[in-house]
Amino acid sequence: MASLQLITVLLLVFALAIIQPSTSQTLQGKVSCVDCTLNYHLSDVKVSVKCDGVKKLVVATTENDGSFKANLPSDKRSCFAKVLGGAVQLYASGKDQISQIIKGKEYNSYTISTPLSFRTSCPPRTNCKSGKQVGSSKTVDLPLPPEWGLAPSSYYVPFFPIIGIP
Repeated sequence: MASLQLITVLLLVFALAIIQPSTSQTLQGKVSCVDCTLNYHLSDVKVSVKCDGVKKLVVATTENDGSFKANLPSDKRSCFAKVLGGAVQLYASGKDQISQIIKGKEYNSYTISTPLSFRTSCPPRTNCKSGKQVGSSKTVDLPLPPEWGLAPSSYYVPFFPIIGIP
């Protein structure tokens, strides 16, 4: 009877030794602000993590220093992190808004390949309402008598963009 219990305990120990504990794969990254003051809190910025072939989207929230952590799915393939937004309106260009996730230095750790950054104000030379860049152009504004009650002539006369003549 004692040998049966000993065999059972040995089998149980052997089975537990074979089963590997589930380890989560952790993404650690950081966002930065291009036009913020030195003491600006980078908390509550949402960063999404999307992996190819995985339907579930992971969303992480940043701490005061801009750092964030997220658990990656175990069956991940190619993953990307993207700045989604925050408590205030954020502006980011495409290359600064998305980063590929790569293997980190520690076991089961991952990080972002390029820095994630954003602005809190509309970047220069950008029309933030439409999301398109607006180049400079020269308009023609002919003086119209105010008694005519018409809008400025630039509303009627087409603008001429400043381009080089070949």
